[in-house]
Amino acid sequence: MKRALLALTLAAALPFTASAAEGISYNYAEAGYAKTDAKYSQADSDGWAIGGSYAFLPNFHVFGNYSKQETDSWNYPFNGGLVRVPGFDVDTWRVGVGYNHELSKRVDLVTRIAYEQAKSDYGYGYSDKLKGGSVEAGVRGSLAPSWEGYAFAGYQDYDKHYDGKFYGRIGTLVKFNQNWGITADAKFIDGGEKEFFVGPRFSF
Repeated sequence: MKRALLALTLAAALPFTASAAEGISYNYAEAGYAKTDAKYSQADSDGWAIGGSYAFLPNFHVFGNYSKQETDSWNYPFNGGLVRVPGFDVDTWRVGVGYNHELSKRVDLVTRIAYEQAKSDYGYGYSDKLKGGSVEAGVRGSLAPSWEGYAFAGYQDYDKHYDGKFYGRIGTLVKFNQNWGITADAKFIDGGEKEFFVGPRFSF
């Protein structure tokens, strides 16, 4: 009877104790160069970003990132001439929780949900802030001992003057050793906008 109860207990706990696929860590911190190709060229921007993830349970992790970018200045036709319009700051951040389920020894199925904010500071005391969120799902796998990749499909929406949009996101991680590597990420949003990131990652 005791053995049967123990077996049932282990079977019930099994989905919650499964670890991530071999070679994949959900504990990391990263920083690097960020760039946004907007729908309108005047809003193209670049700058820096930081991010990270922490696994608080075998199959659950929290994550977040922050990006600070600046648009280029541009010439605006006015009254028969050109007026130089200065660039403006764009700050974005998101925080969320994810669930990872091992499909094989090398591949995880990952689903994530996040709260996001984006603030544009135009100067002269004028700014605009968007609040919303995103959901995404995809796979993350260890393609080789020193090479990892992932692909996600998602949907993002904000609270005002913004129509919800689908997006695709792909990325890779080249590992130098157990802790250090270089990661790159590309996000392609419906409507033509694109976001890029590249930088070092420390996994632990």
